Amino acid sequence: MNSQQAPEEDGHESAQIYKALGLVESRRRAEKPPRALFLIVLYLRRSIRKNEKFIQTSSRRRRSATIVTDFHSSAAPSVTVEQYMERIFKYANCSPSCYVVAFLYMEQYLKSVGVRLTSLNVHRLLITTVMLAAKFLDDKCYDNAYYAMIGGLSIQEMNSLEMKLLFDLDFRLHVTVETFRRCCFMLDEEASVTGKYGVKEPRVRT
Repeated sequence: MNSQQAPEEDGHESAQIYKALGLVESRRRAEKPPRALFLIVLYLRRSIRKNEKFIQTSSRRRRSATIVTDFHSSAAPSVTVEQYMERIFKYANCSPSCYVVAFLYMEQYLKSVGVRLTSLNVHRLLITTVMLAAKFLDDKCYDNAYYAMIGGLSIQEMNSLEMKLLFDLDFRLHVTVETFRRCCFMLDEEASVTGKYGVKEPRVRT
């Protein structure tokens, strides 16, 4: 996969979606946050609200142990998902497509491990998946120590989370063109859903 652009797609419709999501930036780092970043944040926030409501309701009905992973914090960080993604964008300097691929890694991890995305695990999953995506896609990327600094983690934690994610993904980091395309279409549909209910895209500052 090219480190500078989203995967090439013959369909005109796909090309339009990539452009609308800000994934055709020719430079390594986009000057402003790609629209895909806004939509990923919206999707994550909506998923967290839904999952935490479900967990709370389920806990009342039956006493079942919640699965806790290495990505879980003991308490929800004070920084919001939007603020955390803003920080990652500002300092990671990765190509726009990395955010879509990181999102796909996160979804695959949650599915394979059988856990729900919540305010307790979203931050560590974000920084780790973006780091892995940048390493896999971009010609140049920062080391683990730098990403640890961005994410507010120790280098030991960053290294441990990277290995945990790699093993849980079975080291399968390649994303096919079709998978990438479907994800982009899903994010574009997310914009329609949020717009329908009057939800504004979050403002990620540069």
